[in-house]
Amino acid sequence: MNKSILSYALLILLCLTAFRVKQPNILIIGDSISIGYTPFVIDHFKGKATVTHNPGNAQHTGTGLEKIDEWLGNEEWEIVQFNWGLWDLAYRHIDAKPYGNRDKVNGTVTYSVEEYAKNLDSLVTQIKSKTDAKLVFVTTTYVPEEEAGRFTTDPEKYNTAAISVMKKHDVLINDIYQKSKKIHKNHGIGSNDVHYKKKGYKLLGENISSFLEKQLE
Repeated sequence: MNKSILSYALLILLCLTAFRVKQPNILIIGDSISIGYTPFVIDHFKGKATVTHNPGNAQHTGTGLEKIDEWLGNEEWEIVQFNWGLWDLAYRHIDAKPYGNRDKVNGTVTYSVEEYAKNLDSLVTQIKSKTDAKLVFVTTTYVPEEEAGRFTTDPEKYNTAAISVMKKHDVLINDIYQKSKKIHKNHGIGSNDVHYKKKGYKLLGENISSFLEKQLE
């Protein structure tokens, strides 16, 4: 191959690279449950979209209010998916021995349902001021009976409040609570732990991916 043909081929390659359609960006903001299923979502969207999780654990809505601008950054997001809840409804006591000082008998709740709703309202307003992305809220997942710092009935109460806030702001809702309840019973770590085994996270990830894919169409 002579130099002119080689140069022409390289020019075409550079042009194709320069004008290549950029993949849409999806940001997932959430707690350890979302950290667990995000790798499966990333795998699902390979070649179709770039999926990023906020650094570390998004914890409760108070942490979200402090860090949301940092997590959104200046990136152009196609979709921003977010969830808070498990940390908000957790009861903690300084002397409690379970991890995270969880104690639903002697502890104090992180945020009441009313405080949680108010924080979510502020968060959605803040997110909308920073990005034109489609917003997706994912409901709080199942809490088993023997969890040390959380009541099993609370996710539904907090989800009801959250759904009301999301409807007010026209935010898309992926309500995974009932599915998470079924998945946890078969693939949860245990009756005292809100987390899942690998298979459980994979199944949650499939639900998340399916919902997000519809929003990209």
